[in-house]
Amino acid sequence: MEEMEEELKCPVCGSFYREPIILPCSHNLCQACARNILVQTPESESPQSRRASGSGVSDYDYLDLDKMSLYSEADSGYGSYGGFASAPTTPCQKSPNGVRVFPPAMPPPATHLSPALAPVPRNSCITCPQCHRSLILDDRGLRGFPKNRVLEGVIDRYQQSKAAALKCQLCEKAPKEATVMCEQCDVFYCDPCRLRCHPPRGPLAKHRLVPPAQGRVSRRLSPRKVSTCTDHELENHSMYCVQCKMPVCYQCLEEGKHSSHEVKALGAMWKLHKSQLSQALNGLSDRAKEAKEFLVQLRTMVQQIQENSVEFEACLVAQCDALIDALNRRKAQLLARVNKEHEHKLKVVRDQISHCTVKLRQTTGLMEYCLEVIKENDPSGFLQISDALIRRVHLTEDQWGKGTLTPRMTTDFDLSLDNSPLLQSIHQLDFVQMKVQPRNCDALHFQNTKASSPVPATPILQLEECCTHNNSATLSWKQPPLSTVPAEGYILELDDGNGGQFREVYVGKETMCTVDGLHFNSTYNARIKAFNKTGVSQYSKTLVLQTSEVAWFAFDPGSAHSDIIFSNDNLTVTCSSYDDRVVLGKTGFSKGVHYWELTVDRYDNHPDPAFGVARIDVMKDVMLGKDDKAWAITEGGITKGATIGVLLDLNRKTLTFFINDEQQGPIAFENVEGMFFPAVSLNRNVQVSTVPSNVEVTSEAACAQVTLHTGLPVPDFYSSRASIA
Repeated sequence: MEEMEEELKCPVCGSFYREPIILPCSHNLCQACARNILVQTPESESPQSRRASGSGVSDYDYLDLDKMSLYSEADSGYGSYGGFASAPTTPCQKSPNGVRVFPPAMPPPATHLSPALAPVPRNSCITCPQCHRSLILDDRGLRGFPKNRVLEGVIDRYQQSKAAALKCQLCEKAPKEATVMCEQCDVFYCDPCRLRCHPPRGPLAKHRLVPPAQGRVSRRLSPRKVSTCTDHELENHSMYCVQCKMPVCYQCLEEGKHSSHEVKALGAMWKLHKSQLSQALNGLSDRAKEAKEFLVQLRTMVQQIQENSVEFEACLVAQCDALIDALNRRKAQLLARVNKEHEHKLKVVRDQISHCTVKLRQTTGLMEYCLEVIKENDPSGFLQISDALIRRVHLTEDQWGKGTLTPRMTTDFDLSLDNSPLLQSIHQLDFVQMKVQPRNCDALHFQNTKASSPVPATPILQLEECCTHNNSATLSWKQPPLSTVPAEGYILELDDGNGGQFREVYVGKETMCTVDGLHFNSTYNARIKAFNKTGVSQYSKTLVLQTSEVAWFAFDPGSAHSDIIFSNDNLTVTCSSYDDRVVLGKTGFSKGVHYWELTVDRYDNHPDPAFGVARIDVMKDVMLGKDDKAWAITEGGITKGATIGVLLDLNRKTLTFFINDEQQGPIAFENVEGMFFPAVSLNRNVQVSTVPSNVEVTSEAACAQVTLHTGLPVPDFYSSRASIA
C-alpha cells in the first residue's frame, strides 16, 4: 500500500487529505486548501451576469501563483486572493504542480465554522492545481462540492494500518510527534512548537487545545464556528464601526468602547464596500486589459529582438571574419616579400663569392706564373713577354679596384612594416547605423534613427585590395553591405602628395582605379564618394598611400622600335638591325632624384651605343640624342663590360653620367624639366639588359650579361654634395 500513499495526499499542502472535496474535473482537494487558493473575480464574470448576458461559463487560465501574479491572462485582467478559513499549512516543496499558498499578513479571526460553512467571498474562482481548469463558485461556495467520503475511509484505514503518529506541523526539519491540537488554529503542535508559537496568553489563551487523536476526529466532525467578536467569543459580529473601520458586536457597544462612534449595520456596510470596490475595480480592469495587450506586444518584441540579434551577430561575425581573412592574405603576401628579399640577398652574396673566388683564382694563377717567369735567366726571352705580363698585372689590379672588395648587399633587411594606419582603422571600426529605443516608451516599437535617404551611402575603401607600386596607386571600394540606395557612379580624389588640396582623378561606375604618374617617395591622401541623380554621399575615410622610394622598372615593348628584341621578361634587349634603334623604360620620372645603371654585355666598339633619358615621343629609328627629345652620352670610355650610371636630378633639373663609378666631367645637362623615361639606343653589335638588382639574368651568349640595376640609391658622394649645395 506504500505506492498508494501519493494518491492520498493533497497536491497543495502535501499532507493526507482532510475533509476532501471532489472538483468537477474529478480531482480532490482538502477543504481548507481549497479555500486557501480561492481567487475573487469581477462582478461581470459572475454566473448571474453570464446568465443575464446569455454567455456560457468558460474555464479560466491557470493563475501563476509562483510569480505572485494578481491577474489572470484569460479573464478581465485582475483578481484578489480570498482570506484563509484556517491557518495555512506548510507548503509542499515536492508538489508536482509547484503550487504555493502565501499566508495572510495578519492571523484570521477565530471561527467555529467548518471551511464548508464559513462565508466565502462572492464570485470566487478556484483553479485545480493539477489540471489547471478554473471555475467560478456559486452562492453555495465550497458547500457546492461533494465530499469524498470514500477517500476519507481509505485514508483512515491506511493510517490505522500504518499506525502512524500525528506529526507536528511547525517543525522545520524532522517533525516531532504532536502532543496537542488547537481547534481554532486547526494546527497540530509538539510541546516546543506550542510553547514557541502558541503561548497560553493573550487571545491565544482562549483557544481550546485537545489531544491529537481527538483533534483529528473533531477536524472532520466538529462544525466550524461562525465569525465571532475577538473580545466577546460568544457574540457574533452585528454592527460596523465607521471610525475604527472594523465589525463589532452589541456587547462592545453596551460596554461603551464604541458608544460615541458612528456605527452602521454590518450588512449595509458590506454591500456599500462591495459596491465601492466594484467601482474601483472597473478602472483597474481597463488598465489590466491594456497591460495584457502591452505584455503581448512585449513578448512579441522579445522574439523579434532575439531573431534580429542572431541575424545581426551572424552578419557581424561574417564581416570580422572577412577582415581576418584579408589580413591573413596580406600577411602571406608580406611574408612572401620577406622570403623573396631573403633569397635575393643570399643570391647576391653567393654570386659575389663565386665571382671573387674565380677572379682570385685567376689572380693567384697569374701571380704564380709571373713569379716563375722572374726566375728565368734568359733576358731576351723575358723581355719578349714582360711587357704583356706587366699590362696583364696592371689590368688585373684595376679589376680589383673601387667597389670590387665591397659587399654588394647588406645583412640588414631594409623593410619596416607600417601598421599604424591599419591599427587606427581597427580602433575606428564602428557601426554606421544603430537601432535605439525611442524617447516615447509607450510607442512599443523601435525606430531606425537614420531614415532612408535618396542619397547613396558612403562607399567603403577595401584596404586589402589597395596598394602602391613604384609611382602608381591602385584603389578599390564598395558600397556598404546594408545599403539599399544604388549609386550611379563614384568620384575618386587625391591630393598633390604634399598635403595640398584634393583633386578629382577618376569619375565613373567602376569600383577599382589605378592612378599612374605619381611622384616617387611621396605620401598621398585618397578619398571616395558616391553620387546619383539626387546628390552625392559623404566622403569615405581618408586612405594614406606611400609611393616607392626608388623605381623598379624594365624595358617597354609597347613603345620600342620593332627591330628591338626582348628577352628575360623584358629585362634584356638586343637589336636585329645594323641601324640604331631606341627603347624606353616603362617608368617615367617628373620629380625627385633617380639613379640606375647599365652594363654592356656584348660590343664590338662600332658604332657607339647611347644611354640617357628621353621624352615619350622621341624618334625610335635614330641614335639617342640626335633630336631635341633625348639627352644621352654617346662616346668616351664605353667598352665591353663597362657600367654606365645615369643620375637624373629633377629637383636641381640636372642630368649626370658615370662610367665605372667615375663621373664623366661636370653636369652633362641642365634645365631638364618635364616627364622623362630611361632610354637606350643600340644596334646589332650591342646587347643591353635592364635587370632590377634583385632579378637573376640568364643569357644564351657566352659573354657576360649587360644588366640595368634599378632601385639603386643615389651615390653617397652626390648626396653629400647636394646637401652642401
